[in-house]
Amino acid sequence: MRVIRASENRRVRWKNDGGWTTEIARDPAEGEQFRWRISIAEIERDGPFSSFPGIDRELLLLDGSGIELDIDDAPPRRLAQRFERVRFAGESRVDCRLLAGPTRDFNVMADRALVRAETFARPLVGSMVIFPEAGVEWFVHVFAGHADARDDMQALVLGAGDGLHVDFRGDAAGRVLLDGGGELVLVKFSPPMPDRAASLP
Repeated sequence: MRVIRASENRRVRWKNDGGWTTEIARDPAEGEQFRWRISIAEIERDGPFSSFPGIDRELLLLDGSGIELDIDDAPPRRLAQRFERVRFAGESRVDCRLLAGPTRDFNVMADRALVRAETFARPLVGSMVIFPEAGVEWFVHVFAGHADARDDMQALVLGAGDGLHVDFRGDAAGRVLLDGGGELVLVKFSPPMPDRAASLP
């Protein structure tokens, strides 16, 4: 288990001046390329999303009245409920409209040839267990409240905005117990689906 404190996050203004991105975690930690990347976007005005060919994206609404997305030629997709989410390909043409003022959104990007990501929002009331699975990583973001994380080796205390990376890809490890109160956003990273990786040019 590895903790990433909220104080370590980097908040950067968009080049088009339409909002901010706070990078929470990425693998690898440095360089232009990544297996996966997690951030929080503050969207302040309407506009297009950047293109990320080869990347699968998932966006989850955290705060605000919501957004409406035009993704390629599909019908508009509206996110108006807290923790509502949408998945789309990074190479898709995406235009975003604010429904009523700025929003904050949880943003997960994954290189589809290397990893598959699934995002979940869950209340933490009491205890929650993350069971070990071969080849799997988890990232736990404490959106609100607090959480204590324990495994066979260590005990960690997480506050609002902190993140926890749990990596089961190495030697066999025991389960991770989360205990506390608040709201979590969890991302599960698994090996890619064989058909997705094989379909790449």
